[in-house]
Amino acid sequence: MEYRLDQFSALLCRENFSLAEACLLIAQDAYPDLDVVHYLARIDALAATVKGRLSSDAFAEQKVMVLNRYLFNEQGFCGNAGDYYDPRNSYLNQVLERRTGIPITLSILYMEIGGRLGLRLQGVSFPGHFLVKLRVTGGQLVIDPFCGGEAQSESDLRARLAQVLPQRDADTLPLPQFLEAASSRQILARVLRNLKGIYLQSEQAQNTLKVMQRMVMVAPHAAEEVRDRGLAYYKLDCFRAALADLQDYLDRRPEAPDVGEIKDKAAALRLVCARLN
Repeated sequence: MEYRLDQFSALLCRENFSLAEACLLIAQDAYPDLDVVHYLARIDALAATVKGRLSSDAFAEQKVMVLNRYLFNEQGFCGNAGDYYDPRNSYLNQVLERRTGIPITLSILYMEIGGRLGLRLQGVSFPGHFLVKLRVTGGQLVIDPFCGGEAQSESDLRARLAQVLPQRDADTLPLPQFLEAASSRQILARVLRNLKGIYLQSEQAQNTLKVMQRMVMVAPHAAEEVRDRGLAYYKLDCFRAALADLQDYLDRRPEAPDVGEIKDKAAALRLVCARLN
């Protein structure tokens, strides 16, 4: 595990790291024998097939059309609406194997293939539903890989906002503020938060901890993630590690609303750790 975390840390230090490679390293927590190179080659092969169908002077919209036809119509990739919270939807190797996933993993695959075709696709952390955008002549194209690569109109986007915001806000707030490009770290953090939520809900403490180890590396300044890793350690009776994380959280967020609760846990852990000495 330490070796894999070192690999992940080294990857994050690169200026423009591969999202696909990062996601496959995350997936090794659940699939220890996963061959990262093999799955990267599969993404290369998907892109190569699409590229072989494009003319040398194809413009962006043509590339998107051919990519959509191949990936969603021929290969059958689709959103897993029927079993949305299956953790396999968040692991890129399983998305490739099963040809289904959630918005963010399908978007990552879409961006990775598109990038190999010369498309400068960007991820968008749209409220409640991850999307992809592409600058084109005269504006930008917003694409939903979860729904077969459908282009999203302004009314489509406002309808999505209405699912998570009051109707008045969904109708009047400027759309550009919701269409900012997400950084690679922000995208990885969203993948990990999805997994964290699934494993917390199903009370899988060991899997939660594995996710949290990577989350703290992706978002080292997020004190709440350090706190949550400490709580995961606590559930697994890793008392010293739990205490270190909870104390780190208290040092960083002395005015946090849950500071009293965390102080009580830290005090109890100190007593436990003292007995262990």
